[in-house]
Amino acid sequence: MMIYPTMELQNGRCVTLDKGRLEDALIWHVDPVETVRGWAAAGAEWMQLTDFDAIEGRDTNAALVEEIIRSAEIPVQLAGGMRTREHVEHWLDKGAGRIVIGTMAAWEPNLVKKLAKLYPDQIVLAVDVWKGRVMTEGWRSQSAFTAEAFIDAFADTPFAAILVTDIDSDMEDVEAQLGLISGLAAQSRTPVIASGVVRSADDISRLAYIPNISGAILGRALFRKKLSLEDALRVARGAQEPVAQFQ
Repeated sequence: MMIYPTMELQNGRCVTLDKGRLEDALIWHVDPVETVRGWAAAGAEWMQLTDFDAIEGRDTNAALVEEIIRSAEIPVQLAGGMRTREHVEHWLDKGAGRIVIGTMAAWEPNLVKKLAKLYPDQIVLAVDVWKGRVMTEGWRSQSAFTAEAFIDAFADTPFAAILVTDIDSDMEDVEAQLGLISGLAAQSRTPVIASGVVRSADDISRLAYIPNISGAILGRALFRKKLSLEDALRVARGAQEPVAQFQ
């Protein structure tokens, strides 16, 4: 199972949010570029970068995002404000390994299906769920889609992964999250990345044994030093190693 250390940017600074409340961002006084280089040195194979300013339609972080992509030494899965084909292709041209698309998939599903076919293994579908419905525009607007119907609508689309976040139980009720994520993973033909559920090494161990879970986002627990990246990677790599059978 892949661990995605995750950096969230607002006004050029690393932040973490509670339930997506941009006005209540907790600022981390770290150097973004040096931090991601440290993740690569620790053994991470991918990272996720979310641009909160882009969600609000601002390009405040564009130069920093580009610098991180160039300097990270690992592929970057980029999220935040991907509303047009031009925007998606701009960041692919800049070297992003994958692009996460949520709102545009609800608004223009046929275009997103086309992009997934044009850029195989580079488009990730974001499914942000609140009270059973898919949320858009940075968790601010509730769509008419249930999570199950949304995933079914893209059943034959060659996404690299589906990124699932249960907003309603975000970081508060891990058992509820695991239930939602495992159910959607069982339904999906595409591997699922679990978001917001990792608070400890035990959470990674449990995720590793859920069928069709290919990865997990590691953000707040990493910055709050509740779980080190080295420990998270070790647990993820060891959780599914074959066990010798004694005769």
